[in-house]
Parts: sequence; structure tokens; C-alpha cells
Amino acid sequence: MNGPVNDSCPDDSSALQHYEHQTYAIIYSIILVPGLIGNVLALWVFHVYVKETKKAVIFMINLAVADLLQVLSLPLRIYYYLNNSWPFGRGLCMFCFYLKYVNMYASIFFLVCISVRRCMMVLNPLSYTTCRRRLDRSLCAAGWLFVCLCCLPFPLLRGGGSDSKCFAELPVSPVPTWAGLVLMVGAELLGFLLPFGVVGTCTWLAAGSLRDRHPRVPQDGGEKRRALRMVLSCAGVFLLCFLPYHVTFPLHWAAKSRWRSSCQFRATVLRCHPVTLCLASLNCCLDPLMYYFTTEEFRRRLSRPELPESLHLQRRMSCITTDDKALPSELGC
Repeated sequence: MNGPVNDSCPDDSSALQHYEHQTYAIIYSIILVPGLIGNVLALWVFHVYVKETKKAVIFMINLAVADLLQVLSLPLRIYYYLNNSWPFGRGLCMFCFYLKYVNMYASIFFLVCISVRRCMMVLNPLSYTTCRRRLDRSLCAAGWLFVCLCCLPFPLLRGGGSDSKCFAELPVSPVPTWAGLVLMVGAELLGFLLPFGVVGTCTWLAAGSLRDRHPRVPQDGGEKRRALRMVLSCAGVFLLCFLPYHVTFPLHWAAKSRWRSSCQFRATVLRCHPVTLCLASLNCCLDPLMYYFTTEEFRRRLSRPELPESLHLQRRMSCITTDDKALPSELGC
């Protein structure tokens, strides 16, 4: 990108690359196993048990899918950062690079949808209908399409370089300064500030409804508190995972484009950015915890007494539907 530059800073690209690779490899390795187990388990619970609930399960399922897709790409990232080489081809590199941002902004979109839906259920629970659930499915499809289109500039602006390099080492295509600013401001506004404003508004409205001593629609206070915990959890994920990245994102753009600044500032930004990018992936582990601690049905279905009972029921059903010629002893019934 074009702009005023500062070339007086010493070249520490080799040390910076070593630091980035170590940071990514360690944090992604920590995220991988709990993120994989948590989201697979969440999808299993949602599919088997919670299909009939009126709550924001459709959005939770899509959020778990987005998290799981991100987790499944982590082994390739870990391999690259540990071996400093990418042997899987440029196409897969660009796809994994693109998938990172698609899943991050898809997670943001579905967290917003969960917050809005829970807030609406608290404020006006009688308005939720089957038609609204069909609308939720349409919103999910539109959200995926919108996010996929908006994230296309991330891979399109990366190209060239060695085929053995990927991710952080992908060179950035030169673009005019004004174009870079437009893309950065658009990503900040649409990708974070607007969604976070919606989540903050939902939190304020849900908390206000809980304080209302004369609600328009009688409703169990425990249900309201659970809905408020869900909205607060969404806001917490935003603050912990996505806020740090979107603070360093414009600073990293300025540092990479070598705008005039102190060498210390540039070095600090370049070393903070990998950490904030890893924090943006941490939501893969936090979202399943949010389901467990804020969704009573999810927690109840994972309780020890019900898991053996459900497995026993499935076993009995398989015995009933099996051919009559099979002996019960052969089936373990």
C-alpha cells in the first residue's frame, strides 16, 4: 500500500517471523482439542435433543458449524508454523486463509443473531412463531452468503511469493491508500462496531426488562435471567475475542504499510497482532461453554443421569426396529 514510510527502523523480520510462528503454533495447539470436542458435542446435542425448542438453536447450530470449520483448519496451520513450510499447494493455502476470516465474521454474525433473538423473546415472548423460525433459517443462509462475499478481499489482496509460504507470509498486493482505508474502515464498521453496538443494545434492553416491575407480558423471571446471561455471554465473547483484534487491525495495517511512526510503536503492534488474531480464534472454545452455562436444556441433556438413559433408549429402539428373526441376545437387548 502506498503512503508515507519510515525506513529508519532496523530490519527484524526474521526474529518477528520466528515469534509469530511460535505464538500461532502454541495457541492454536491449545485451542484445537477443546474446540474440536466442544463443538462436535454441541452439534450432537443440538441435533439429537434440542430440535424442537423455541430458543435460538438454529443460530447456535450455525455458530457451532462456523467454529468447527475454523477448528478443522487449525492442524494445517499448526503444521505450517512448526515446519516453516507449506507443501499442500497454493489453492489450499488460500482457502484456509480465506476460511479463517469467513468463520470469524460468521461467528460475529451468529452471535448478534442469538443476542437479538433472545432479547426479542424476553421483550415479547408471544411474538415467536413457526414462521419466525423459518425466517431464522433464511437469515442464516443470507448471513453465510453476505459474509463469504465480504471476506473475498482478504484472499484477493494476497498473491505472489513463494509456494512454500502461507498465511502471515503471504505478500499483500499494492493498492492505493484510499482503497486500503475504505476496506479497513468497512471491515471495522460492518465486521465489529455495528455488531457490537447491536449486542450492547440487546444487553441494555434485556437488563432493563429484568428490572421492570410491571412487565407487559407475564413471564418467568428465571427465563429472563437465563436470556440475559446468554446476551451477556455474547457481549463477553465480543470483548475478549474480537475487540483486541479489531483494535490492532488498523494499527497493523499502518505498521505493515510503514506509515511514519516510532520504531517502538511499530514493533509493539507487529508483536501484539498475532496474539489478538489468536484470541479471535479462542471463541471456538468459549462458545460451547456459553451453550452449557446459559442454556438450561443443553446443560440438562449433558447431565450424567440423562446420557445413559438416552443411549439405553436408542438401544431399545434399535432392538424394536430390527428384523424379528434376530435374537435379543444377539443384539444385547
